[in-house]
Amino acid sequence: MTNPIHPKIGATFIPVRNIQQARDWYCSILGLPATEEIINGHLYVIPLEDQHNIVLDNKIFSKRVVDEIPLFHFNTNDIEKAYQFMKEQHVNIMDQIEHGHYFTFKDPDDNVLMICKC
Repeated sequence: MTNPIHPKIGATFIPVRNIQQARDWYCSILGLPATEEIINGHLYVIPLEDQHNIVLDNKIFSKRVVDEIPLFHFNTNDIEKAYQFMKEQHVNIMDQIEHGHYFTFKDPDDNVLMICKC
């Protein structure tokens, strides 16, 4: 039998408290328009350029495990400019740019994320 599973991630789920506020925050920092389409009252899908999706979900928020390890990272070509942009957006940045390559921050629901120079 041929393997039917593609070696590709389709979506990353992020637990959030308030689906509308999370939608607006993520769309704002990613420079994407926020649409009104919230699925089943608790899901919002943000399509990214690489066909990967971020799925914001307020139904799983109470089941999450809070950690200081990033869930994933967003790519950038200019880490200094990305760091300055996030500061200007008043994002909760956890550290300085490390090794000239990355920094971590928290979203409004205390999920730890990273921006990494690629």
